[in-house]
Amino acid sequence: MEFRDYVDTLRRRWIGITVFLVVGLAISGALAFLAVPTYQAASRVFVATQSAGSAIEAFQGGSYTQQRMQSYVEVASGPIVLDEVIAELDLDTTAEELSSSISARVVPDTVLIEIVVTDESPEEAADLANAVARSLRDVVVDELEEAVGGEGSLVNLTLVKRASVPSEPSSPVIPLYLGIGAIFGLALGLAFAFIRQALDTRLHSERDVRAVTDEPIVGGFVFDPTAAQAPLIIHSGPQSSRAEAFRTLRTNLQFIDFESDHRAYVVTSSLPSEGKTTTAVNLAIALAESGKRTLLIDADLRRPRVADYMAIEGGAGLSDVLINSATLEDVVQPWGESGNLWVLPAGAHPPNPSELLGSRSMMALLDLIRANFDQVIIDAPPLLPVTDGAILSKITDGALLVCAVGLVRAPQLRQALEQLQNIHANVLGLVINMLPTRGPDSYGTYGYEYVDKA
Repeated sequence: MEFRDYVDTLRRRWIGITVFLVVGLAISGALAFLAVPTYQAASRVFVATQSAGSAIEAFQGGSYTQQRMQSYVEVASGPIVLDEVIAELDLDTTAEELSSSISARVVPDTVLIEIVVTDESPEEAADLANAVARSLRDVVVDELEEAVGGEGSLVNLTLVKRASVPSEPSSPVIPLYLGIGAIFGLALGLAFAFIRQALDTRLHSERDVRAVTDEPIVGGFVFDPTAAQAPLIIHSGPQSSRAEAFRTLRTNLQFIDFESDHRAYVVTSSLPSEGKTTTAVNLAIALAESGKRTLLIDADLRRPRVADYMAIEGGAGLSDVLINSATLEDVVQPWGESGNLWVLPAGAHPPNPSELLGSRSMMALLDLIRANFDQVIIDAPPLLPVTDGAILSKITDGALLVCAVGLVRAPQLRQALEQLQNIHANVLGLVINMLPTRGPDSYGTYGYEYVDKA
């Protein structure tokens, strides 16, 4: 992945990352709220060695003390000390259980031993810390060192800092809990985002489409939630940016096979609902507005939509002409004020659409139509569910493949293109539909220009 891929992933998946972050903070906050507060109290003991007063004896005494400091630390949390503490404070526990709440350490570069006690009661924490210090002093001076020295202990322990009752709990530390929760939540959110991105084969942008195919992109349209209610944007909103995008598509098509005076194009898609019919009807209107004699054919004999979009009678049409129950002149209907657009609806639903569209009658009809019209736009069924669109692409001048980002997946687009390539159909280019208007994949970050495939 490139750096831009990481940035795009973060921008696309930021909601999921935020959710994990918030959940992590919520869980850590709940744990901190439910945790039993504990308090810490600390006392300090000064360790000294008696000497006759000479420098050499003082040095030797200091070395003697340093050598034994760590041993005193270990003794502080042992049974020999804690049994006396339990007896003094009349505690209902054992030395082993009590040792888990007591820690001792040598203060660096000193002869001080710090005893820290953690307890749910601040008063008990202070009492325990002082009791352990007293017991350690008694055990070391009266038992351990006395037994070694034989004539009295050379080591003396003095309680130099009594433990005071803590006013605030030492745990839970709310900022620490929240920090850990935020880190874990963010880590899980990022892992989720990148795993989901790696597994997501859906196309989201022109960049994703270009990663799938080298076919030229001849048009792009932003997502319009009102497209289903007002599909004829060229007619209803001629000054809109979406209408201008269809005019740009018309202009780009003029550079394809520009020497031909009579062209027939199929508009299809990989899947249903990608906007192929909307593209076909608006492109036909745009071509007619430019002065081209244009015929729009609804060749989707399974789910025809053109008649409804154009608000014309669709009872008779292409299927009737192909079975010789009507002539072209009988069913073609003029549309609009330009005087250059005619519409051939789908007609009756036949039981064998693929056979009709691939028949000699269809090829003969296309020859007749080319002789009478400058431009022919054919709305064909999607490629993956049925073969109708591929058949029509083979017998016309080529296909425009509508690709709806956010809907079609990379394998589906590849499969649709392979269908056209396997029959040696001419792919004129791709029209990207439903581009987002905001975010890293927004239409505003792209410019669509015709790219010559040669």
